[in-house]
Parts: sequence; structure tokens; C-alpha cells
Amino acid sequence: MNMNKPENKAAFTRYSRLPTEQSNPRTRDLDRIPLRRVLEKLNLEDALIPKAVAKAIPRIEKAARAVARSYLSGGRIFFIGAGTSGRLGVLEAAEIPPTYGVAPGVFTALMAGGQDAVFLSKEGAEDIFGDGRREISKLARRGDTVIGIAASGITPYVQGGLSAGNKAGAVTVLVTCNPREKAKEATIRVTLDVGPEPVSGSTRMKSGTATKLALNMLSTASMIISGKIYRNWMVDVKTTSRKLVLRAERITATVGGVGQEEARRLLDITGNDVKTAIVMARLGVSKEIAAARIKKARGFLKNILG
Repeated sequence: MNMNKPENKAAFTRYSRLPTEQSNPRTRDLDRIPLRRVLEKLNLEDALIPKAVAKAIPRIEKAARAVARSYLSGGRIFFIGAGTSGRLGVLEAAEIPPTYGVAPGVFTALMAGGQDAVFLSKEGAEDIFGDGRREISKLARRGDTVIGIAASGITPYVQGGLSAGNKAGAVTVLVTCNPREKAKEATIRVTLDVGPEPVSGSTRMKSGTATKLALNMLSTASMIISGKIYRNWMVDVKTTSRKLVLRAERITATVGGVGQEEARRLLDITGNDVKTAIVMARLGVSKEIAAARIKKARGFLKNILG
């Protein structure tokens, strides 16, 4: 790259001003202090993250409502990102279906550089605006939600995806750690102002942690207001492993007010449908009646059980 070209000089200046690229005055001695002190400093920096996330709660709330609206209306939700940000989106899309009984494909993650980049970094892939735009253009429709994840806020691949989401009529969300970026491509901006990283520019650190917290809150809250939780139990859990089978039995027994053997019997009758088994246990009704009550309540057990 010829840094003497005007466009390269402009890029150099722009990137050097990013909050995520600044030098942290509290950690400028990391390479000359004892290891224990290094760890203490890293921990102190991490302790700043929850406050930054707390300030973003109003925007996280808006994003969670958008996701819930998309889900309940039959739309889809897309996470799009590069590097650490992209991998955090992959985690969300992978973990939501078994936890909340969501069909495959409703939550989808798109990663700059494709699936291989989840395991092996392809740094240059994040610079291609057209890739993000093309991938989202093929998938997003009105009623969907596109969540762009970019610590810097200016990742071209993510900007391309958000631009395509807007054109398709989807709600667009940007989760970023750059409070200066206005992101005209995003309908909702979730800004996490965590300050400079302990190691300058290493956004897998505070930025990654803050983003993970915000995404956890966003997805969990959206599922709560979509009827996927009763009190604090995941009543739509899918029994895809022994651990989850035992969890389903425990939830059914606890919420249904029955013993483990009866919980197992009801789950066998319902094909491991925890909600139906709970309603059968609590109300003493048949599988068919329980299923009808759940459908009428739009999946919200609180509307049936109180």
C-alpha cells in the first residue's frame, strides 16, 4: 500500500482517530510490570465494561423489541460482522435455537470471509463493502432485523450489510464501541463506550466483552417478550443432549408441581414439549387441550398459569 496516496493518508488519519485504536494511559507499562500486576490492570479495565453496557440499555431495549417483532411475525434475524464481532454473532445464532426452541434459520450469522473465517482469521474480508451488501440483499426482507456488529463502527462489510438491510425494508441495528460513529445505515445504534483497549486496538478485549454482554441481553430479552420464558425457566428448551433432557425434566417437575417420574411420563406423551407437559401437569388436562390453551395464549405460559 502506497501511503503517499491521498486516499491512504485519509484512511490513516481516520483509523488513527478511532476510539478503539487509542492508547490507554492506564496500561502503558504492561511490558515492564510483574505478571500479577498485569492481570490486576486487565481486571480493572474489565470492571469498567458493565457501566458502559448499562448506559446503552435504552437502545438495547429498542433492538430487543425489533427482534421480537421480527420473530413473532415470522421474520428472520441476521447477525453480520467480521473478526471477533462476527464470531460473537455466530455464537448468538448457534445458541438461540436449542435454548429457546427456535427453528433453524430464523437466526442466521454472516461472517466476513465465510464460514472458514470463524476458525481462521481472514482480516482483509472485512474491507469489502460489496460482500456484506450482496449477502444481505439475497436474504433480508421487510419485517426482518439485521444486526451489524462492529467494534470500530466503520467496518465496510458490516456497513454494506446494513445498507442492504435498509433497502430491503428490514430494521437495522448497529452494535458498536465507537460512540463517535453516527452510522446512517443503522435504524438503531447500540453504542458501548468502553474506552481504549488495554492493548491498543485489540478489540477482542473490552470491546468484545461489552459486545457479548449486549448481545446476550438483546437476544435473551427478545425471547422473554416472545413468550419463550416462564418466570426464569426456558420452557421451550430443545432436548438435543442428555443435559438438556434432564433440564427439561427438572423444569417440567418444578413448574408443573410433579415428581421426576411423572414429568418424564408427560414429556414422553408430548414428544419432549416442555410447555405442553407443564400445562398438562398444572391443569390436569389432556395433551390436546393443553396445546390448544398454549396456542390461544400465543405461547405465553403466564397467561395460562398466572
